[in-house]
Amino acid sequence: MVTDEQIAKSLRASNVEYQELEESHHRLDLELQQLLKHHVLTPQEELLKKHLQKEKLGKKDRMAALIREHRAAGESSGKSG
Repeated sequence: MVTDEQIAKSLRASNVEYQELEESHHRLDLELQQLLKHHVLTPQEELLKKHLQKEKLGKKDRMAALIREHRAAGESSGKSG
């Protein structure tokens, strides 16, 4: 059985949307890490943190959906006869 990581590797090589999502997710993660280096966050920084976390989660959810779609497409094409 193909693992999610193997599917992700395939999508990294062949799917522009997945590549962009992964790059954006990584960028958001770095931004969030920089923000969290502050010991105390201002109210504006707290809002930014929540926004970054929400956006990052959305990217991760979409990447997971692409993996599921890829898996489903592979399984349906593999079922013949």
